Amino acid sequence: MEPGLRLLVQLVIEFAPLIVSLIQKTKETVVNTQEFVPITNGAIPKNSYLAEFEREKIWRQELAVYQRETILEKAKQERETSQKLPEFDKIFANWPLRLSPTQLLEPRHSHSHKPLKIFLAPPQIKFDNFAKDEGEIIEIELILAEGLRSFLNQHYSLHSAVRATEFLAGAWDSKRFHSESSIKALFGMLKTEPILILESEHDGDYLNFRVAYWGLGQDNYYYKTISRLPYKQLLEESAISRALEWKQVRNQLLEFGEELAVINNVGGDNVRNLEIWEKTEKWRSQGIDISKLSGKYQFNYQDIENLCQVLIACHCMVASWMVDVYHLMHHEVSPILPELLPSLCKNKIDLQSVRSLALSYQQLYQEKSDSLPQIAVQLAQSLADLNDRTWAKTQIDYSINTWLQLRQVSPSAALNPLKAMQSVIKAGDEVYIQRLKAYFTAISDTQSLLEVEQLLQAIALLPNQSAPEYATIANTIKGNTAEITSLALTPDGETIVSGCADKTIKLWSLHSGKLIRTLTGNSGPVSSVAVSSQGNFLAVGSCEHPQSNVKVWNYKTGKLLHTLLGHQKPVNLVVISPDGEILASGSNKIKIWDLQKSDRICTLWHSSAVYTAAISPDGTILVSGGADTKIRLWNPRTGEPLQTLVAHKDQVKSLAITTDGTTLLSGSADKTIKIWHLSTGKLLHTFTAHAREVTTLAVSADGRTLFSGSADSTIKIWRLPTGELLQTLTAHSGGVNSLALSTDGQWLVSGSCDQSIKIWRVNNL
Repeated sequence: MEPGLRLLVQLVIEFAPLIVSLIQKTKETVVNTQEFVPITNGAIPKNSYLAEFEREKIWRQELAVYQRETILEKAKQERETSQKLPEFDKIFANWPLRLSPTQLLEPRHSHSHKPLKIFLAPPQIKFDNFAKDEGEIIEIELILAEGLRSFLNQHYSLHSAVRATEFLAGAWDSKRFHSESSIKALFGMLKTEPILILESEHDGDYLNFRVAYWGLGQDNYYYKTISRLPYKQLLEESAISRALEWKQVRNQLLEFGEELAVINNVGGDNVRNLEIWEKTEKWRSQGIDISKLSGKYQFNYQDIENLCQVLIACHCMVASWMVDVYHLMHHEVSPILPELLPSLCKNKIDLQSVRSLALSYQQLYQEKSDSLPQIAVQLAQSLADLNDRTWAKTQIDYSINTWLQLRQVSPSAALNPLKAMQSVIKAGDEVYIQRLKAYFTAISDTQSLLEVEQLLQAIALLPNQSAPEYATIANTIKGNTAEITSLALTPDGETIVSGCADKTIKLWSLHSGKLIRTLTGNSGPVSSVAVSSQGNFLAVGSCEHPQSNVKVWNYKTGKLLHTLLGHQKPVNLVVISPDGEILASGSNKIKIWDLQKSDRICTLWHSSAVYTAAISPDGTILVSGGADTKIRLWNPRTGEPLQTLVAHKDQVKSLAITTDGTTLLSGSADKTIKIWHLSTGKLLHTFTAHAREVTTLAVSADGRTLFSGSADSTIKIWRLPTGELLQTLTAHSGGVNSLALSTDGQWLVSGSCDQSIKIWRVNNL
């Protein structure tokens, strides 16, 4: 096994029991609030094991929601008072960061999931045996930070809707502060913020690799040394490897007739390192204990780079592990390290390290057992390419048996577990069965594949026995490189306009799914798109910096007509009035524009970020919602505030108004949908079925059917007059960001974090 991989394996083994301890401490911080959470009343048969399983699963989700809300409210109150403490100045005098507490406590992000802040406290190492420049201190922080940054941006980006992290490289004043005193000072001021600190400290020939962590609502911090990395040994192994490679080149040159002295003159430090290695190997072969001898190998920047790559791999693995723990415990988000582990280990996985990882994740999921089958099959897939498939088989057996136990089926010794699954299979299990199929395909298990295919066939027959489908997938559009942030349909119902985080605006045929045109010239990620009722204007909101803007296009010709400036923060929304006369754009305030002339009419001032808006059919009322949890009603022509609606407990993320102008619908990060009487502001109903924030709403022309999209990856169809949940659509693998409904009500279009657009045929409504 390679030296770097050995270290990674050792790190996994040493870290596993510590992470289990941390998980237990994190669980202890959650308030027991079971008596306050109502059991969901769903249309589920009461005398069914499956029904009981579903009720318990929903109940646990609602309990977790209440717990998170309690913790977040407590953190908010503590944050507001932290800077008023009398000892603030004293603590700040020993502050280990280059950023002030005020900068770190300022709420700057619109995430429903608070990002985990990650700090890097790198070591200061004096490499005292360079061939030419003794005593030089090599700054490894930049290399280490860039490697970790690249990994986090790819898998745990700040802009991620589900696994956000904020990597603050360079913030740690590493030349002044390390160890317990710094962690205590940080926790004293930043206990309301989820923090992860990856610290390495020079200790002789070793680096002490430590982790400091606290999540939301924790009464104390976790701080442990998880490994002692022998960096000197790694450097020596790199230097020896270079010397042996040079030896091969030297021998080839000798065969060509070159003189040894001439060759050694261009060999650099390889000559000295090879000489040391050959002597020590000779003494070793003669039975001499050379462990106490110092070879004094000479290192160069290639050796430092190799050391940094090992450190980067260790930091990435531990960061991934801790981010997974944070987002699972606080936000019910499944971990992804099992998927990343093969790439981190470069496809050379030690079974003992994976065993420790698997046991740790099983402990992590102990109270979230409905996710255990999925995590176990993921681990099995990661191990499918190994020559020894013992551990992969252990994981797949554990996955299937846990799946059966969750449905109160005990696998009989005389019955194949895959066959036992047929008695309790349901439509929502298709994704899991497909993962089983992928695993058995990878290991060429034809018998198990046949049984899995039978399960899929059984699922395919289920719709004939279940409730009618109100929407079915007609097409899926792929071709974007980032999440779909916003969608709009043209009035003729022929064209989909999509805005994407990859800065593109694309026009697609609704019926064929083919790309019609890409509009170029937008320099920032697209947050919102809107098409005028006459079909001649396309408005696009952008998240450019330092000044965001709104662009207005002729969508038929692709010509840019106007660029509307004035927003100093990201534009989160654009909406056009039904008569096509005015355009509203929102960031931390709302600007109203004359769409024809591009003149600004007025500005509506909000106290915090605005995420959504809607304009009544007659154009007399603009409704807006945002981070302050309030819904505000305005006169869009004059800017006059009309009314404020207060009922949501978290950010308002989506709004819609029925075509008759009587009813307002709002979706929130508190996972509820509220139905209001628009003119009086009276709250009529509250719908609760989504597991995460409600990000987008669309309502049918007759005002009887509501479509809601959520960060929980589902779309739900509701009967508005009765509040009945008609159907849940589960085809997306990421959060649903936007919905658009055709004017005839026959087509629904959805855009998701999974980078796809799905076209649904609406039936039976």
